[in-house]
Amino acid sequence: MEQSKEVYKKEYRKVKVKTTDGDIITGKVNIGLKTRVADLFTRTDDPFVVLSDASHEGGPKRVLFVNKDHILWVEPQEG
Repeated sequence: MEQSKEVYKKEYRKVKVKTTDGDIITGKVNIGLKTRVADLFTRTDDPFVVLSDASHEGGPKRVLFVNKDHILWVEPQEG
């Protein structure tokens, strides 16, 4: 069974995320076929969002899975 490559489109956007414990994380999210970063957070039923190349407090970059219930705000970044 072959699936369309469009289902798994990679379209990364840089974001800054503030969590309920006060951490600010910078990284990239894959919005895929969606048109806006906001759609990733509001128009999906997934409880987690994946941040790649994510870092906070100057730490090393890594992949983080962040529970949407613990996100206060998301700010899209330029570039």
